[in-house]
Amino acid sequence: MAEAHQARVTKAVEDMVQSLERDHIRKMQGRMFQCSADCCDRSTDSMAQVHQCIERCHTPLAHAQGTVTAELEKFQDRLSRCTMHCNDKARDLFDTGAKEPAVRALMEQCVGSCVDDHINLLPSMTRKLQENLESISQSQ
Repeated sequence: MAEAHQARVTKAVEDMVQSLERDHIRKMQGRMFQCSADCCDRSTDSMAQVHQCIERCHTPLAHAQGTVTAELEKFQDRLSRCTMHCNDKARDLFDTGAKEPAVRALMEQCVGSCVDDHINLLPSMTRKLQENLESISQSQ
């Protein structure tokens, strides 16, 4: 993928992830640490009980991070498949005898379209992740 296209999609994804981290994950981290500290204050519990308590505190955050990671992996896979399709189209055009500038132009247009399509998916992906994170957060 051309550098400019890569930079556009990277910036859009980073903005989304920072927003999710700031508005959801960070709050969950605070609750996890507070919960863990409360576990440590339970002086009558055994070491194993305290450890289990801390593990329970970490579970929602781990689930939330796993959810975000899985969604980002799906997004990356879809974008990769789209750009692979562009590569196939460019290779087919080149095989028909097209000159390099024409193949390069097709590739640029095709990859640009992939990036535009996938950046346009980010708002709905963000909403879905926000709903999932809210649901996980409420179960804490």
